[in-house]
Amino acid sequence: MTEVARAAGVSQKTVSRVVNGEPHVSPEVRDRVLRAIRELDYRPNTAARALLLGRYRRIGVVSLGSSLYGPSTLLVALERAMQRAGYSIALAGTLEGQKVSVAVDALLEQGVDGVVLSEPIDDGTPLRLSADVPVVSVGEGVELTRGTGAVVGGDGVAAARIATEHLLSLGHRTVWHLPGPQDWWAARDRLRGWREALAAAGAPEPPLPSTGDWSPASGYAAGRQLARLSDVTAVFAANDDMAIGALRAFADAGRAVPGDVSVVGYDDIPAAAYLSPPLTTVRQNFAAVADRAVDVLIALIEGRPVPAEPAGQAVELTVRASTGPVRDPGPAHPRP
Repeated sequence: MTEVARAAGVSQKTVSRVVNGEPHVSPEVRDRVLRAIRELDYRPNTAARALLLGRYRRIGVVSLGSSLYGPSTLLVALERAMQRAGYSIALAGTLEGQKVSVAVDALLEQGVDGVVLSEPIDDGTPLRLSADVPVVSVGEGVELTRGTGAVVGGDGVAAARIATEHLLSLGHRTVWHLPGPQDWWAARDRLRGWREALAAAGAPEPPLPSTGDWSPASGYAAGRQLARLSDVTAVFAANDDMAIGALRAFADAGRAVPGDVSVVGYDDIPAAAYLSPPLTTVRQNFAAVADRAVDVLIALIEGRPVPAEPAGQAVELTVRASTGPVRDPGPAHPRP
């Protein structure tokens, strides 16, 4: 910093203000300091800054480390939101069955100012953690025995209700569901939302086909079970990949979509709009969820009030050509 100050013709205090983003520095002086930093190839020393300021300017993220569309897209959105806020990211994965608490401890040992839990799998019991930094969980609650925390994220239950209600509004007597793996809280939320929508409408709840694993293959297997039943006219799949598998199963069985069966997915993956027919699906605003998580966490880190929830929904239904009005389903067949 002494060398930067000398090259820019300013005091070390001014360099510190520029580096730390503090106010009361003129644009001309700020540009001069930044130019000197670039010319000298200056890099902030994170460890020294942490000792001086008590902050690492780094946020830890616990993630599944999956290539699935939802977790991977949210992880990218979180990193971008942190970069915009002036924080770097430290990542701890749980892909090999590592406990969330172990991943959090690993991040704390690296030195982070806060932790975002973007872990979609649990064992059905409440997650309990002890942390000396703030913790924000995306989607699922956590019990903190020490420290402060918050929960943010889209409402998967409400989104599933919207998808199911859309199909019911088209005149379908009921809606069948292709469930995702039940150790994922998102899959449980979507199952619950489907059930709530059917109950509210007084529609019968059909039995579930085989549980999927988010893959097109599992959607195809479940779709083949449903394709044998002529009274199946509407299907809500727990994600788009499973919906894609179901579309293929219905096509192989000679069941037209949406003429014979209407199909709704969840996620709005990039390919959804280019299928034949284009897929009606629930779109998640991962960028909005990530921005909210980072805003809340930084407020907790800095001891400020948590900002109010922004207006607008984190999820919305994108209606395309895979859904349409019900036709006469014909006689009922035995359930799978």
